[in-house]
Amino acid sequence: MKGDAVPPDEGAPPQVLALAKVVARLRAEIADLEGVAATTAVLERAKGVVMARTGLSADAAYELLTERGTRGGRTLLEECWLVLGQVGPGPGAVVPQGLPSSPLSLEDVEHPEPAARYAAGQRPVLTRLAEGLAEAGGVGDVAELLRAVLGGPAAVDGVMIYSRNPAGSLDLAGHAGVEETLAEQWRHVPPLSGIAAFEALASGHPVWLEEPDLDARRYLLIGDPPERWPSRAWLPAPAHGPARVAVGFLRTTPDRFDADTRTLLGRAVRLCGALLRTAGEPEAAAPGADADAVESVQRILDVLSGPAVLLTPLRSRSGEIEDYRIDAAAPGSVDVAGRRGKELVGRRVLETYPTVSGGALWQGYADTLATGAVYEGEPFTYQEVGAGFSQESVYSVRATRLDGRLVVSWIRHDTSEREVRRLADMQRLGNLGWAVWNLTEDTVVWSEQVYTIFGRDPAAGPIGLEELPRHVLAEDRARLGEALRLLGGGQRAADQPFRITTAQGVRHLRIVVEARVDAEGTPVEVHGFFQDLSALRDAELALRESERAVLVQRGMLQAEHALAARLQDTLLPVPEQSVELAGLCVDVAYVTSDSGVNVGGDWYSAIELPDGCGLFVVGDVAGHGLAAVGTMAQLRFTGKGMTITGSPLTAVLRRLNHLLLHSGPGPSATATMVMARYHPEDRSLAWARAGHLPPLLIREDRATFLPQPEGALLGAAFDSVYGQASVDLRPGDDLLLYTDGLVEEPGEELGAGLDRLADTARGLLREGYGETLARTLAALRVGNRDDICVLHLHVPDG
Repeated sequence: MKGDAVPPDEGAPPQVLALAKVVARLRAEIADLEGVAATTAVLERAKGVVMARTGLSADAAYELLTERGTRGGRTLLEECWLVLGQVGPGPGAVVPQGLPSSPLSLEDVEHPEPAARYAAGQRPVLTRLAEGLAEAGGVGDVAELLRAVLGGPAAVDGVMIYSRNPAGSLDLAGHAGVEETLAEQWRHVPPLSGIAAFEALASGHPVWLEEPDLDARRYLLIGDPPERWPSRAWLPAPAHGPARVAVGFLRTTPDRFDADTRTLLGRAVRLCGALLRTAGEPEAAAPGADADAVESVQRILDVLSGPAVLLTPLRSRSGEIEDYRIDAAAPGSVDVAGRRGKELVGRRVLETYPTVSGGALWQGYADTLATGAVYEGEPFTYQEVGAGFSQESVYSVRATRLDGRLVVSWIRHDTSEREVRRLADMQRLGNLGWAVWNLTEDTVVWSEQVYTIFGRDPAAGPIGLEELPRHVLAEDRARLGEALRLLGGGQRAADQPFRITTAQGVRHLRIVVEARVDAEGTPVEVHGFFQDLSALRDAELALRESERAVLVQRGMLQAEHALAARLQDTLLPVPEQSVELAGLCVDVAYVTSDSGVNVGGDWYSAIELPDGCGLFVVGDVAGHGLAAVGTMAQLRFTGKGMTITGSPLTAVLRRLNHLLLHSGPGPSATATMVMARYHPEDRSLAWARAGHLPPLLIREDRATFLPQPEGALLGAAFDSVYGQASVDLRPGDDLLLYTDGLVEEPGEELGAGLDRLADTARGLLREGYGETLARTLAALRVGNRDDICVLHLHVPDG
C-alpha cells in the first residue's frame, strides 16, 4: 500500500472529502511529473554532453541524437543512455543493460562548428561541466557546479540563478558561494528598476558590471557590503521566446571580464540552458481553455481596484464539480499564502481556500453555473491559517456566470474590534470624543476621550445635559445654558465654545450637538462631540503676541530707517549731474538696496585739496542701520581731514584702522575703502586700498583692473600693512571706483561679476554714455540686494 491514498469514509464531511480528492490528485500529478522529469533529465543531460564534445547548439545536439537513434534502430531515450554511459553514470544512476555501444564523434555531425571556435583551455572546462550536468539534480546543483567548474578558469566566487515568475518578479532558484542570510534577503525580487538581472532578461544580452563606483549609482547591487564583489556578470539563459532565467556570476577580484572569459561564461550558460529553462517555464495553460476569452477577461480585471477572479469549473467523469481553476485575477486579489493578482492564475480554489468545499458558498457557485442567477451570499466567517497563526475574517461574495465560467468578487469586512480601535485612534489624534444623551431613558454615554478632555475619572460617570453648565466657567455659563435650552426648545443643532477648569488649568472646549426628535417634534436624543481646543487657543494667542511684536519691531525699524536715510542724505549729498574737479569730469551715483528696511554704510568723497590735487574715496562699512551710518561718517570725515592736512594715503588708512579697533568695548566695526590722489599737472594718480575691489581703467576701448597694492580690511587687525600704487592717466581715460553692490550676485563667483562690469562699462562708453556712466551702471542693477556707490573719473581730451 506504499504510496496509495487511504480512501476517506463516505460519511465524512464534504470538506474532508474535497481535501482528500485534492491530495489524491496532487499525488497523481506528482507521479506523472516525476516520470516526465526523469525522461527530460536524461535527454537534457545527453544533449549537454553532445554540446560540450562537439560545440553544437542545443537544437543540433537533439537532431544528432535523434538521427543516431534512428540509424541504430534505438529509441531516443536509449540513445541518450548510451551517450551518458560513455561519460560514466552518476552515483545511484541506473543504466539499461544490453544496449550496444555507440561512440559519438565529430564525424557523426553533418555541419559541426569548428573546434577552433573554442578558446584555448575551454574544451576541458566545458567537458567537465557537461559531465557534472549528467549528475545534477536541480537548479541548486547547477549553481554549485558552475561555481566549482568556473572558479579557477573564470575566477567565479559566487553564482545566483533567478527565474521570472508569472507575476513578473524574480525568484532565487539556486545559488552557490552566497551565505544563506544574504540569499534569503534576495530570495524574492519585485520588478524594480535598477536590477541588473531584469535588464539582462529584458534585453536578452549579458550585463557586465566591472566599474563598482559607476555600477553602484546605476544598479541596486547584491551584497553586504556590495563592494564584496567588485565585478559581476548577469547572463540570460537561452529560451524559446523571452528569456525567463538569469545567471549571475560574482567575483571578489576587481578584474574585468576579458573576451575569453565572456565566451566561456556564455557557453557555460548555454550548456546549462536546458536544465535552467525548467526553472523559468510557466505552467502550461489548461487544456480546453479559451485563451482569447480568458485574455479579454484578464484585461478587464487588470483595471479593477477590488478583488475579483475568473473561475473555470473542473468536473469529474460523472460531471460533478470537483474544483475550480483560477484563469484570471484582478491585482487586488490575494489568497491566504499572500499570492496576489496573476500569481493566482492556474491555481485551484481548494488549494487557496480549502475549507469552502461543501458550504453555502460552494453550493452557491454550483447554482449560479446551473441557473445563471447571480449569487450574493450573506457575510460569512472564514478562518485563515497562516504561518503559525490563525485569523477569522468576514467576507461577502458575489458570483456571476460568464460562458460556463464564474466571475467572482468579494469584500472583506473589517471586524468590529478593528473599527473600534480606529475610532479610538481618530479621537485621540483629533483630541475629541463623542457623547449621547438619551432624553427619554435619562441615560448618558461618553467615549473614553471625553473623560480625558474633562479630566474626569470614568468611575464618576458622565455629566448630564442639564448639569453641564455647572461645570463651566462663570463667564461662559449663560451662553452655554442658553444654547442647550434652545436645543430642547426646537432648535436642532448647537455649536458653542466654552471653558472649564481642570487639574491642569483652564481648558478651551467646543461642543457640537444635534437633537433627534420624535413624530411630534419632541427631542428624544442628543448626540454630538466635545473637542479640546486648548492647544489651538494657545497657538492663536502666541500668534497674536508674535504679530504684535512684529508690528512693534517693524515700526522701530521704519523709524530707524527714516532717521538713517535722513542722516545719510545730510552727510552724503549726491550731485544730480557730473561736476568738474581738479581737471577731471566726475560723475557720482548712489542707490540704496531694494530689499530690507535698513540703509547701508556705502559712501564716497570727491573734493579738491588745498594744493590743487583731487581726493577721491569710495568705502563700504559692514552692516546696515544707524551704526553703519555712524561709522561711515566717522571714517569719511576723519579720512578727509587727515588728507587735507597732508597725510599720505597709507598713513590715513593705518590711522582709520586703529580708529575702528578702538571704537568701543565690543567687536569692532569693519570696512573696505579705496583712496586716490590725483595730480592734475602730470595726470598721475596715487592710490591705496583697504580690502576694497580694484579700480577699473578703460582706455582706448580696453578695460583693465589696476594691480592691487597690499591692504587689509579696516578694523581686522592692529598690524595691518597698507601699500600704495600709482598710474599715469591719459586724455580720454575713464576710471571707476565702486562698491561691491555693483558686481556681486548670490551664488556667483566675484570674478564673473567683475568681468560683467568691465564689458558693460566698455559698451556704455562705446554707445555714448560717458557723461552719465556712473548713474547708468547703477540703474542697470535692478533688484540689487546691497547699496551701490559708483564714482566715475574722466580725463578730458586736450
